[in-house]
Amino acid sequence: MSIIQINNLSKSFGDNLIWSDLTFDITEGETLAVIGQSGCGKSVLMKHLNALLHPDTGEVFIDGKNVFELKYMELRQLRQRFGVLFQGSALFDSINCFENVAFPLRFFTDYSEERIRNEVHEAFKLVQLSGIDDQPTASLSGGMRKRLALARAIILRPDFLLYDEPTSGLDPVFSNEINELINELADNLEITSIVITHDMHSVLRIADKIIFLDEQKLSWFGTKEELKTVNHPRLERFVRASEYQI
Repeated sequence: MSIIQINNLSKSFGDNLIWSDLTFDITEGETLAVIGQSGCGKSVLMKHLNALLHPDTGEVFIDGKNVFELKYMELRQLRQRFGVLFQGSALFDSINCFENVAFPLRFFTDYSEERIRNEVHEAFKLVQLSGIDDQPTASLSGGMRKRLALARAIILRPDFLLYDEPTSGLDPVFSNEINELINELADNLEITSIVITHDMHSVLRIADKIIFLDEQKLSWFGTKEELKTVNHPRLERFVRASEYQI
């Protein structure tokens, strides 16, 4: 069942065409990897899914509703269905680990302190963190910061999880741990995941489907099994270059 449908999406900034006529579906529960060179519009595409940006033409449907036609309160409710893991984690270094993860609950819900504590500790458990409630975020390693940011991204139990370069800046051990977490959360929470990444090792570990943005269009769309035997010179060059950089 397709839960997100992108139809004929086009976007420009002034005279700069980012991409045109993007059309593809994202199936409920799957993990989609979005790959392509820097500047190809991966993050721009991500921001269209929850209407942070609007296209020049085209539509995005979620559960059959065009996100660009939603009223204010409907759009707020839609955006709460999205969790986001930012490339730099975007943690609040002025508050401790517990309060970082509790923040969305305090802002968007009227949960009691007991329920907030239970929900935060459950999120810690899901990302394999424990005993860090009072710890300052500045003291965490890069991998732990990603885990903490991921705990905050899932604290409202979203239907969709957007990952922006989740393994960027991590060594191979931490990268593998984050990849395993992405798979576990997709399975355990039945989350539909969209992952922007240049890490082809990560793509092959986590992705059900892959889209390749190139030459201002959706240049290729398929499974990771199809990627291994693809006959697409520009995609093949991108994959080889990405693997070399790793």
